[in-house]
Amino acid sequence: MQPTTRIFVAGHRGLVGSALVRRLQAAGYTRLILRTSQELDLRNQAATQAFFAAERPEVVLLAAAKVGGIYANHAYPATFITDNLQIQSNVIEAAYRSGVQRLLFLGSSCIYPRESPQPITEEQLLGGPLEATNEPYAIAKIAGLKMCHAYNRQYGTNYLCVMPSNLYGPEDNYDLESAHVLPALIRKMHEAKVQHASQVVVWGSGTPRREFLYSDDLADACIHLLKTYDSTGRETLINVGAGKDISIRQLAELVASVVGFEGALKWDTSKPDGTPQKLLDIQRITELGWQPATSLPEGIARAYRAFVAGAASCLVH
Repeated sequence: MQPTTRIFVAGHRGLVGSALVRRLQAAGYTRLILRTSQELDLRNQAATQAFFAAERPEVVLLAAAKVGGIYANHAYPATFITDNLQIQSNVIEAAYRSGVQRLLFLGSSCIYPRESPQPITEEQLLGGPLEATNEPYAIAKIAGLKMCHAYNRQYGTNYLCVMPSNLYGPEDNYDLESAHVLPALIRKMHEAKVQHASQVVVWGSGTPRREFLYSDDLADACIHLLKTYDSTGRETLINVGAGKDISIRQLAELVASVVGFEGALKWDTSKPDGTPQKLLDIQRITELGWQPATSLPEGIARAYRAFVAGAASCLVH
């Protein structure tokens, strides 16, 4: 990629997309193509094809997706599978039709089997049943990466699939009905502190283990791969993570410490835990010269500062 390469960042206002934009701009890329979902509905095939025909991007970063935590995935399974299948299919096909040779597809670690041996290698894909609480979303993401692989094989494109661990950072979603665990904990702890509450209720038992990667670290990994890795004609899947995990109980205690909430944590074991453990094997990308730069305490502190600074706009009721 050159500084003048025309790069379309799909989903540029989201957690991952905004991090990609920050990193690309900091690296001197001047021709970013950005559209909000109001300006371009990627679920609309005709609109997506017309956009690609008019703008002719040279590189596509597909970070647009319908995402959410356990509650949202359980409550809206049809929305999660339909929206994501439409977005992915429309963007990948339109990219190919308009001559885009370089595309990076962002997936999720939930594509791997629920009972995967830890840490999870890329070869474990489709090796067993998925976690039931987010199966529709996972199936959509698997379809997207397989679509990229199929285009590489049939058309000789250079479409790369990146599977990140749990992400967090600026521009995260703090709506308690749809947020992932870490931003949900940040909001809960902050509101409890402000309201001088004596306790915070946390879903599940606290025993599952999760791996958390700061969004700007993922963006750095994506740009590194775009510069250095050639997936032309191949089925390529690369995990990106922090290389270590933490229990949800430890995470809640860490968030409480960062936020400054000094009350008790109450565990609601009637709520689902989800997958027991999700730790990605990141040997493949570390061998390509990338390492995460942000520790979890540092990243949570940054995310919390961003949350407080934009609290009025990111609290969705």
